[in-house]
Amino acid sequence: MTRAEQRERTRRTLVAESRRLFAAKGYAAVGLAEIVRESGVTKGALYHHFEGKADLFRAVLEQVQQEVAARVVAAAEAAGDPWGRFKAGCAAFVTAGADPEIQRIMLIDGPAVLGWNDWRAMDEDASAEHLAEALADLVANGTIPDQPIAPLTRLLSGAMNEAALWLAQTATPGDLTATLAALSRLLESLRAPF
Repeated sequence: MTRAEQRERTRRTLVAESRRLFAAKGYAAVGLAEIVRESGVTKGALYHHFEGKADLFRAVLEQVQQEVAARVVAAAEAAGDPWGRFKAGCAAFVTAGADPEIQRIMLIDGPAVLGWNDWRAMDEDASAEHLAEALADLVANGTIPDQPIAPLTRLLSGAMNEAALWLAQTATPGDLTATLAALSRLLESLRAPF
């Protein structure tokens, strides 16, 4: 194995073990000593790849956001027309957000660790941009009435993030199903004439 391959393997191991620990315990309850012990590396190796725990968390969050985006894209691509793809993608986001690991890392610890502005910028890059593109396409093809895309994107993104956070705090059976039904009704209301 080359040195470059070894470095990449070390980095992947640090991200994977940190993700497991952050998801299980939360960012605040995990120390660097535990991360390096569980990863089987030294603190020096960690600092070779990351500036510290927050930088490592950012890498974990980026990975989680990429995985959620891949789920959304896969669900959307499996649907038929543009409206069906839009609804399937939104439902996939809320469903992914119901996963406790994703909730903890992406929605609870993400804003707390990185700060609201950095988290929002990452959220914008990971999902809001795609949501805005989908909405613009729906306006362009006449599926929904012409309207400003930026505020609509933020309203829908906020609603879906909030729904996922609520799902993190409820243990009532059927809440995900009820949330997806409410989301469907909300999205269908976009098609109504103004």
